[in-house]
Amino acid sequence: MSALDMIVEVASWVAILLGSAFMLIGAVGTLRFPDFWSRVHAVSVADSAGMLLLTLGMCMQGGFTLVTVKLIIIGIFLFITGPTATHAVANAALVSGFLPKGADAFRKPKLIVDKETKKIKKKKRSPLKGKL
Repeated sequence: MSALDMIVEVASWVAILLGSAFMLIGAVGTLRFPDFWSRVHAVSVADSAGMLLLTLGMCMQGGFTLVTVKLIIIGIFLFITGPTATHAVANAALVSGFLPKGADAFRKPKLIVDKETKKIKKKKRSPLKGKL
């Protein structure tokens, strides 16, 4: 085994171990973080980083073969679909009304139509809404 082979071997195992660590940290973040929004963020970041490092390590282990091409195609697919799925889940939660704490101040004001004057008015919000 030459020195270059040894360097590639060590680098591939470092990438695989770091990718596994990112995935494990993301799983622990899912259990430890207090609310949905921080859990989604932890999982999405750790999942993307872990997947890239794992794919890179496996590509280095495989060498320049058809297996490496397949791994790259799988990696590109996961790199696109992972954040897209996370965004879809977070958007569905937001649309259904599940807001992060303190986000009530950033919502658009609701508009109401006055029946007598037929004018559009902004609905006033309670200053305590979302604080309790």
